[in-house]
Amino acid sequence: MDFDAIVIGSGFGGAITACRLAQKGQKVLILERGREWDKASYPRAVEDDWIWSHSHPEKYHGWLDLRVFKGMSVALGAGVGGGSLIYANISRVPPPTIFANGWPAEIKFSELAPYYATVGKMLNVQKVPANQWNPRMKLMREAATKLNDLNRFETLDLAVTFDKDLQYDFDQEPDISKSTMVPNEFGVLQGKCVHLGECDIGCRVYAKNTLDKNYIPSAVKKGAKVWPLHFVVNIEQIDGGYCVHFDRLADGDRIPGKATATRVIVAAGSLGSTELLLRCRDVTHSLPRLSSQLGKRWSSNGDFLTPALHILRSLWSDRGPTIASAINYLDGSQNGKVFWVQDGGIPNVLNKYFEAVSDRLQKAPNEPSWLETLAPHVILQHLALFSESHDLFRHIMPWFAQGVDAGDGELMLTDGSLDLKWDLSASLGLFNEIAAKHKQLAESTGGIPIPLPGWALDKELITPHPLGGCNMGATSADGVVDHKGEVFDYPNLFVADGAIIPRPLGVNPSRTIGALAERIAALIAV
Repeated sequence: MDFDAIVIGSGFGGAITACRLAQKGQKVLILERGREWDKASYPRAVEDDWIWSHSHPEKYHGWLDLRVFKGMSVALGAGVGGGSLIYANISRVPPPTIFANGWPAEIKFSELAPYYATVGKMLNVQKVPANQWNPRMKLMREAATKLNDLNRFETLDLAVTFDKDLQYDFDQEPDISKSTMVPNEFGVLQGKCVHLGECDIGCRVYAKNTLDKNYIPSAVKKGAKVWPLHFVVNIEQIDGGYCVHFDRLADGDRIPGKATATRVIVAAGSLGSTELLLRCRDVTHSLPRLSSQLGKRWSSNGDFLTPALHILRSLWSDRGPTIASAINYLDGSQNGKVFWVQDGGIPNVLNKYFEAVSDRLQKAPNEPSWLETLAPHVILQHLALFSESHDLFRHIMPWFAQGVDAGDGELMLTDGSLDLKWDLSASLGLFNEIAAKHKQLAESTGGIPIPLPGWALDKELITPHPLGGCNMGATSADGVVDHKGEVFDYPNLFVADGAIIPRPLGVNPSRTIGALAERIAALIAV
């Protein structure tokens, strides 16, 4: 075998399992479809590499992969570090009640508790210092107070390094010079947060503790190899292990290659891992015994956004950490619906992404259909509208939420392409309850809620937190993998990412994905 372990993907599942297996002395290869990013290459201008095309990654392998399905769109990161590159840093342990049902018997809150702690330590989670609360955090606390819910207000653990001595006036432009680079405990240069508002598009001072600042360099120090721009297309079972087939993306071409390993960890995310295994079962037939549950019980994790205009307030949605506080309704007190509300943010160059889409369409009108479906998408048009005026950022509050939806979506292949069957009906009550709460919170603080037209007109939604598709279960009759993440009927083939989470969490999922990955790696005997 070429390697002891091949890890497909470098997000929270892949980076963590690769790190721990390398620390066990295993010869590890990480295959990542995206590139390595740094502050010199983060996209900022229209002509930069914003767009990842799943159908033509050899041409477009940029920062954001936006998959558009009927009724639901999914935003995904592409690069070494996976979803940690584009997420908003929230590192939240879910309520113990989340584990009361829907999980294999071995997965309990008490079982995961030490792994949650380990992930928090590795990511150096911190809260925003009290002297650096941004105006949106203060608005959240005020709204909670006016609704007699101050006891539900909380500041959040963030995977961000802060400078407690920083003095910052949010009416002034952030000053990048106030952040000094020093080696972190893993020997990687990092700065401290100066509230650039760039959490989702690449932090130029490296204050964000993305996986390429901790787990991945730890794996590399133990000999792990990272191959960026390697897009996996098939997994084949062979004597003694597996052969992973990939396309290397170089100079506009897809160059076929392969590598073998005793074990394989699939960690390409809810959509990526599920699609890859669907192709292995139904197209290449290289893994024909995969469970009939593959693709089922997919969840958007109840993500919902309602921007509001607070014209008399300076909120600066493009400054400070993208999200930093929440009002917690996870106890089901709101007509039985489980969710929480967060203070959102909007990077001040988000409009450049949509301009890039438009620019590509104008220059190449015959490009693949993914561009054609992307450009007119109503959700994106509305977000672009909010991004056109820098002054508008000063008065916008993006009320954001996650919740426990029905978790009844299904990923499948339709005419050779990944498709999502999404029926809103069983989850509509949750989203209506969140929308009503957003309206109540906005109006209590003098805001005017502006529901996204995609939701108001067509009930269109978008999520950056897809879960499920390769769910944990007790047997292959009710899941794709067991409690150890091992695929039923395929020894030494694992899935370790958001795809294995068998039910919506109702909170940001990165900490749970990380804890499960820590546990999976710990249970792999070498």
